[in-house]
Amino acid sequence: MTAPRAVALAALAALGAVAPAAAHHTGVYTPKDNAITANFKQVKFSVQAGKFEVALRLYDEGPLRAEMRARAAALPAGLEARTRAALAARDAGEAERGFMLFFVALARDLALEADHRLADGAPAAAVAPRFLEAIWRYYNLADFAVGQRDARASVAMRLAYDDAEGLTRPAAGAPDPVRVRAGFGRIAQILSDLIVSTTTPSTTTPSRRNS
Repeated sequence: MTAPRAVALAALAALGAVAPAAAHHTGVYTPKDNAITANFKQVKFSVQAGKFEVALRLYDEGPLRAEMRARAAALPAGLEARTRAALAARDAGEAERGFMLFFVALARDLALEADHRLADGAPAAAVAPRFLEAIWRYYNLADFAVGQRDARASVAMRLAYDDAEGLTRPAAGAPDPVRVRAGFGRIAQILSDLIVSTTTPSTTTPSRRNS
């Protein structure tokens, strides 16, 4: 991972983190929005309302597209262009898949960056909760779409996240950096496998077009 990408991921992990992350459980906790997630929700709600022209304008002018373009090298080839084309074509299903892949890839890269930080000696008690918070902030936006396409991956990710969170807050003593790294590694592997399976044409769901 290049230094600029590592810095960018650290910034994303810090966005919205004004206080140490509190313990939570997947399915109960809803992370606070930042500019990227708020823009995504604007686009999503416009698509759901059938207002594709509004959705496309919000996407073109917002930070979500800027982030997708900036991270193009870490995403499936052509993902941003295909996602925008889907919005322009009023293809809600393909647009949903594009955004899902973006947030899954972002969560994967945050898990990998957390592992790298811990490998370099960063304190697990300080680093791990912040990165877990960021991972859930972004993955949470994709989980419903993931569950529709690969229910096993959705369940596996939730279990892996809960396990990793438990490892960062042991009942006694400090977290074990080796075990915490393994937790982040499991998250990264699940999400990497999901990206591969979801970008394989035979595993994708039919596109839903809205008129």
